[in-house]
Amino acid sequence: MIFATKKQIDHIEENTDIVPIGSYWQLVRRKFLSHKLAFFGLIVLTVIVLLVVVGPFLVRVAYDEMDFTALLVPPLSSGHILGTDELGRDVFARLLYGGRISLLVGVCSSLISTGIGLLVGLFSGYFGGIVDRLLMRFVDVMLSIPSFPVLLILTLVFGPGLFNTISVLAIFGWMGVARLVRSVVLSVRENDFIMAARVTGTKKIQILFRHIMPNVIPITIVSATLNLSYAILAESSLSYLGLGIQPPTPSWGNMLQKAMTYILSKGHASQTPWWLIFFPGFMIFLVVLSVNFLGDGLRDALDPRFVSES
Repeated sequence: MIFATKKQIDHIEENTDIVPIGSYWQLVRRKFLSHKLAFFGLIVLTVIVLLVVVGPFLVRVAYDEMDFTALLVPPLSSGHILGTDELGRDVFARLLYGGRISLLVGVCSSLISTGIGLLVGLFSGYFGGIVDRLLMRFVDVMLSIPSFPVLLILTLVFGPGLFNTISVLAIFGWMGVARLVRSVVLSVRENDFIMAARVTGTKKIQILFRHIMPNVIPITIVSATLNLSYAILAESSLSYLGLGIQPPTPSWGNMLQKAMTYILSKGHASQTPWWLIFFPGFMIFLVVLSVNFLGDGLRDALDPRFVSES
C-alpha cells in the first residue's frame, strides 16, 4: 500500500485523463459503510461506550449501595430495571460501572500491546540483519509460551488489580502485530520512493517514521481491534477466576464470578437468579462480537485491493 503526496496526485491528475474517484480515506469510508455487519458493530460499540461513560452519572444509586430490603429482586421490579444481587446492589448500576473497567482494561492493554508490536515490526523489517533475527527469535519464543497459564502465574506473583491486569495483558498481546507489521515493512522498503529517500540522504529514522510507518497504519488498526476483543475476554476470564479486577470494584468478569459462586453455594434453589449471570455475560458477548465485526470491516476497507473495485 503506497501513499502519494498531494503534489504527486496533482501531477498525475494534470497529465492523465483519469477522473479521480476520491482520496484513499474517502474510499475507505465508502467501503466500510457498505459493510453492514461492521457498521452494525460500530453502532453497538458507540451506544455501549456512551452508556458506560455517561450512564453511571444518570443512575440514582451507586454501584456499591446496598438495599437489604430488596435482595435478589428480579428485573423490572421495585425500581431496579435489571434487578438486584444477593446484597441488594443494583445490577444495572454495577453493569454500567463494570463496563467502564472492562473496556478500560481492554482499550489500554490493546493500545500498549499494539504500540509495542508496531515498533518491533518497524525496526525488525526495516533494519533487517542481526536486528531482525534477534527480534523475530524473541517473538518466536514469546509465541511458544502458553499465554493464559502464564497470565495466571503473573497475576498470582504481582497480585490482582487494574494496573497489573493491564500490564500482564499487554505483555502477551503484541507479537502478532509485530509479525504483521514486519511483513508489510519488508515489501514497502523496496519501493522506489524509499530508494529515492535514501539517495537524497534522508536519515533512516526519518524514512522509517515518515515514509514507511504510514503504510503500516491500516494493518495496525485492524490488529488493534483484534487485540481489544482478546483483552476483554482475557480480563473477564481472569476476573472470573478471582485474579483480575477485585471486588468491590465491579467488572463484567467478576460480576459473573460472584454470581456463579452464590448460585453454586445455594445448590438447587427454588428460583435461580438468572439475571446475575445473563446480563454481564451478554455484555461481554455483545462487545466482543461487535469488535470482531468492526475488525472484519476495517480489514476489508483498508485493503488496497478494493480500490480498483470501487
